[in-house]
Amino acid sequence: VPLVESGGGLVQTGGSLRLSCEDPDVSFSNYAMAWFRQRPGKDREFVAAVDGHGSNTYYADSVKGRFTISRDYAKDTLYLQMNSLKPEDTAVYLCTATYGPRWAGSGDYWGQGTQVTVSS
Repeated sequence: VPLVESGGGLVQTGGSLRLSCEDPDVSFSNYAMAWFRQRPGKDREFVAAVDGHGSNTYYADSVKGRFTISRDYAKDTLYLQMNSLKPEDTAVYLCTATYGPRWAGSGDYWGQGTQVTVSS
C-alpha cells in the first residue's frame, strides 16, 4: 500500500494547510487511517485518526479543535485540515493505514511524509 502524501509547505503562524494522502491502487474504505508527525529530534507522534467507516475520529490533545481529519471515499483520499498553525506544528507529516474497520493505535503501511513548516 504505497501511500503518497501531499500538501505540505511553508506557512505563517495562524495560517492553514490541507494535507492529502492517497493511493490510486487501493480502496481506502477497507482501512482505518491516521496522520502522525515527526518533529526534529523527536519521536513520531500521533496526530489524528479515522475509522474505516468514517464514523469515529480521534485527535491528539495538542491539535484538538485546530485540525480535522476526513476522508473522501469516492477519491480514496485522506485529508488533514490544519488551522491556526503554530511553530510547534512544524514537522514531517506521515499518513498511515491499517486494514480493518477500526483504528487500533498503529499503522501497517506508511507514506514518505510531507514537510510542514510554520514560521513565527
